[in-house]
Amino acid sequence: MSWIALSIFSALLLGLYDLAKKHALRENAVLPVLFFGIVTSACVWLPFVLWSHLAPESYPSARFLVTPLAGHEHVLLFLKSALVAGSWIFGYFALKNLPLSIAGPIRATGPLWTILLAVYLMGESPSAWQWVGIAVVLGAFYAFSFVGKLEGIHFSRNKWIGYMIAATLIGACSAIYDKFLLQTVRIEPATVQAWFSLYLVVVMAPFYVLWLRGTWPRGRFEWRWSIPLIGLLLLSADFLYFTAIAQEDALIAVISPIRRGAVVVTFLGGIFLHKELNFRPKAACILALLVGIALIQIKS
Repeated sequence: MSWIALSIFSALLLGLYDLAKKHALRENAVLPVLFFGIVTSACVWLPFVLWSHLAPESYPSARFLVTPLAGHEHVLLFLKSALVAGSWIFGYFALKNLPLSIAGPIRATGPLWTILLAVYLMGESPSAWQWVGIAVVLGAFYAFSFVGKLEGIHFSRNKWIGYMIAATLIGACSAIYDKFLLQTVRIEPATVQAWFSLYLVVVMAPFYVLWLRGTWPRGRFEWRWSIPLIGLLLLSADFLYFTAIAQEDALIAVISPIRRGAVVVTFLGGIFLHKELNFRPKAACILALLVGIALIQIKS
């Protein structure tokens, strides 16, 4: 399968992942939903981690072999898990309390913040087209604030908007950190995904225990089929993403905006499955947002 087709399927799975999260979180406690979704991902990877360690000579695929790590590399991956956990905690609370057709597009602005962080932290210099794309994304984001007011959501005063922005910013930091892990430290993608999935359980377990013990007001928790589906969809989307990047002729500048197309799936799901309102103005904002994200990928 071509890397473009793999990227399109990855975007589709990411959109379905957001829909599964919305279903799992509807009138449900956030922390156990997040924790058991993470446990699902860890359970998938744990046998492969053990197999790679105990009998690497019989492992069927070198591309997905979980390679041995030094102690400091485990620390780096634990920090990766802490970043992802922070992003997901903010994101899950926001997604529970916001319409998908607003939460999804805010999350899709991730490439904008990644570029701005790269400029500030790494001294990178965006092209003129990228600056135009940044301006278009900010304009679309500003327009969403007016659409949100139609549903009683004031961007400047709604804490769940702040939570989603925090989730997106932390996610952008995680993307920069991914580049460091994969290109500077040169840890294999499968090893990164396997160990950060396992360490996420370690990071999130104390929060889940505190929730069980009633340290803060507990919401009602109901087990749903969509909870393990969250972990499986994310693993599948990332698997296709890494497979696409591994192909020699793959262009990350094309893969990235295709993946951001997941916002279309969440938008349509919010409108048709959750009967969310104000279809036309939101569609116009999303179109502008996708144009801006596409422009951000132009490097010259």
